[in-house]
Amino acid sequence: MACRRIRHSYNNDGDTIKVKDDEGEEVSVRMIGIDAPESRPNKRLNLQMRQQDKDQKTILELGEKSKAHLKELIGTTESVYLEYDAQKLDKYGRILAYVYILDKNSRFVMLNEQMLKDGFAYPLTIPPNVKHKIKHDYTGQN
Repeated sequence: MACRRIRHSYNNDGDTIKVKDDEGEEVSVRMIGIDAPESRPNKRLNLQMRQQDKDQKTILELGEKSKAHLKELIGTTESVYLEYDAQKLDKYGRILAYVYILDKNSRFVMLNEQMLKDGFAYPLTIPPNVKHKIKHDYTGQN
């Protein structure tokens, strides 16, 4: 696995983080293979309301929990590791990546997959980015 180490800034939501690039500029990284509930009103929120048969307030609350959980997973880690797939950028100019941290035993933990396992996101596979097709079900329990 070829990963690029990069400085973590903060979390936008449960599936997008901000990092500092080599020039010190903040850029967005969209985590490949997952979709977290929205934490603020937008077009995607309306789609999630229909898909999950939940009201806006519920989706936004789940979105805040998802964002908080990702923040908890990253903790005080200053660096994250990015692994790219077929496409490096999405249509909004965000970097697309599998995001890893090192655990206390210096083992890589893929945050994309961990968010699914913990029930704070659901799978969203968009070809051609299928290197690690993640297969856990979103439960919405958290």
